[in-house]
Amino acid sequence: MNVSEDPIHVIGGGLAGSECAFQLARQDIPVVLHEMRPQRQTPAHQTGAFAELVCSNSFRSDDPHHPAGVLKREMEAFSSLVIGSARAAAVPAGGALAVDRDQYAARVGAALEADPRIEIRRHEVTELPAGDVVMATGPLTSDAMSEILISLLGDEYLYFYDAIAPIVDTDSLDHTVLFAASRYGKGSGDDYLNAPMDREQYLAFHQAVVEADVVPLREFEGKLFFEGCLPIEEMARRGVDTLRFGPMKPVGLTQPDGTRPYAVVQLRQENLARTHYNLVGFQSRMTWGEQKRVLRMIPGLEQARFERLGQVHRNTFINAPTHLDKLYRLKALPRLRLAGQITGVEGYLESAASGLAIAIYLGLERRGQSFEPLPATTALGAMVRHLTEAPAKNFQPANINYGLFEPLDVRLRKRERRQRYAERAKEELERWMRRYGIDIADTTTDDMPVEATAG
Repeated sequence: MNVSEDPIHVIGGGLAGSECAFQLARQDIPVVLHEMRPQRQTPAHQTGAFAELVCSNSFRSDDPHHPAGVLKREMEAFSSLVIGSARAAAVPAGGALAVDRDQYAARVGAALEADPRIEIRRHEVTELPAGDVVMATGPLTSDAMSEILISLLGDEYLYFYDAIAPIVDTDSLDHTVLFAASRYGKGSGDDYLNAPMDREQYLAFHQAVVEADVVPLREFEGKLFFEGCLPIEEMARRGVDTLRFGPMKPVGLTQPDGTRPYAVVQLRQENLARTHYNLVGFQSRMTWGEQKRVLRMIPGLEQARFERLGQVHRNTFINAPTHLDKLYRLKALPRLRLAGQITGVEGYLESAASGLAIAIYLGLERRGQSFEPLPATTALGAMVRHLTEAPAKNFQPANINYGLFEPLDVRLRKRERRQRYAERAKEELERWMRRYGIDIADTTTDDMPVEATAG
């Protein structure tokens, strides 16, 4: 068998692994996709579905001038499975791209299972397969895979704690108290349910959150929370107004009587049937009993039935600046590439994008082409810039943001600066794709409103 005919083994069927396998197959490269679920579950997953969303159902802002919007469009230029499936399973979410998570996962799984170039093996991998391997095992990497990485890297693992937000049944909510609206009327204008609080209600809620019993962390593990996904009790302890200027901010929202609430809890549609809503930004490590007690203090949620309560789990990632190169190859074993959150990217979108980039690079290698990595003027290249050029000391995961991009060579106002970053990224990506003979997929999403942002 020629080298070009050897299959590439992708370990892990989350967002990164699913996107990577799909992109490899699109290039006529045979793939073996290994997934241990449902035979063996993780502490966060509930199903054996490919690309299961375990936390929020949102892929964040869809504004084409927002960094997350830029990254989506770059992925769509390569006919991304993850973004295409998300758009097909989208639910109203203002300026964000949010999905019915079951329909979304079903679409991803159907595409992978229908592709004859992808062999799916449902088992736990305990040894690295021969040849090219992409490890996309996620932040909850199994003990066996962790041991392999430790043997290659030493004990230089980093970690932080991630928290999952609660989900409530729609029928258990008091809709006479809640009002439908999106911040500043974005999206269809009423994409979220909003639970308003006056000052007295907010202060009582804040005190209850601060005093609630929480699931303890083990002493030796410390308390390393990712700043972009802090549990509400961690935020509440930082000050009485932290929640009110964070997930409970009332700006851009007006109650039916024309007034602005003192604070507000937003609920985002979880599925197309509108039977479930999630509490936006309400990740928590309160004990489940305390969650029910405290969250039922929210106006309109007094009788709430919880489809899922919040929880905390440990997310593991490597010290990428020390161990990865710009092609996501492990320096200690270049045939092994890492994709997804284990690299130090943070978020659904970024995880899938890393799997996509790896597949594109592997395709170029298999075709015998010499190439340069995606430039840091693009969102795809900016992610790798963070992973390989950030200070190794105290390295932390990051969502895509313009601070990761190659800086502009001109000074502009904020709105103009965002637009220029987005325009430059599009130009540079198209130039890179043409240089290496990669067809640019036709996308139809560039007419999104410029000012749209996540709800």
